[in-house]
Amino acid sequence: MISYLIGNVIFSNDKSLTLNVGGVGYKIFTTPENTRRAQKEKGETSFHTHLAVRENALDLYGFTERSELEFFELLLTVSGIGPKTALGIMSIAPTEVILTAISKNDAGYLTKTSGVGTKNAQKIVMELKGKTDGFSFSQEDQNPEETDAADALQALGYSLKESRDALKKISSKNGTPSEQIREALRILGK
Repeated sequence: MISYLIGNVIFSNDKSLTLNVGGVGYKIFTTPENTRRAQKEKGETSFHTHLAVRENALDLYGFTERSELEFFELLLTVSGIGPKTALGIMSIAPTEVILTAISKNDAGYLTKTSGVGTKNAQKIVMELKGKTDGFSFSQEDQNPEETDAADALQALGYSLKESRDALKKISSKNGTPSEQIREALRILGK
């Protein structure tokens, strides 16, 4: 089982990257945020990985943080959720935001993922409720409205870090996403 890799990124796109480890290129499926992080780092980068074994493929799914891998593997315990769907869920927002949505029974938030309908989202919330208490993150939890604002700022070309930093500085934290976006744009424009 391949559980951890360190190497240099030699190719990447939105869904995967190729990591050169001792002359061997490993294709790792990951979130767009992890791909951006790996591209920004000069030199070696590391990934905690999950090897998904299927009849006709061996696929590696990788995450820069151990807690992301643990959450990914927790999503796989939900019946009907495979690695690609789990990765899709993790791509819609930072893990801590998804955990907050699950803890608040916000199944609608998970339906932003392609292929996850209302029934699957409700099943994920029901099966994972209470199992997510052990996760801790360095960043404070964001609510889904802040994530919507961050997504909009990213669509405008700002990085996730720039978006989050600007949203932390705004005064209308409880405002609508459009109010948050306007105020964040003023901060980013300075």
